[in-house]
Amino acid sequence: MGRALDLGSISTRLHRIGELARGAPDMAIVTLAHHVDLVWMYEAYRQTRKDGAVGCDEVTAAEYAVDLDSNLRSLLERFKSGRYFAPPVRRVQIPKGDGGKTRPIGIPTFADKSCRGRC
Repeated sequence: MGRALDLGSISTRLHRIGELARGAPDMAIVTLAHHVDLVWMYEAYRQTRKDGAVGCDEVTAAEYAVDLDSNLRSLLERFKSGRYFAPPVRRVQIPKGDGGKTRPIGIPTFADKSCRGRC
């Protein structure tokens, strides 16, 4: 399967999901799992920032990529079986614009960043 075909497939599926939601605004979409496959997961990974801070598991994007196929297959299988739960988020304080106060942010694991909003 060629890369252009893969991206077109993802785009078509996203378009179809959007049409379904717009066409039946009162209908509750219970699951989108049947739309997600390994091609979808690779595209989600591709779109994930690789230079972000590490989560509580301390796995970097480079470390995750070493066994990317296995990692994505495992993530997909857990997602489709309903066993995927977002891991704990690392909480850090970052300075506000005035420099005097801080605000908390949460940093998810790399796997969760790859899946969030796409799975």
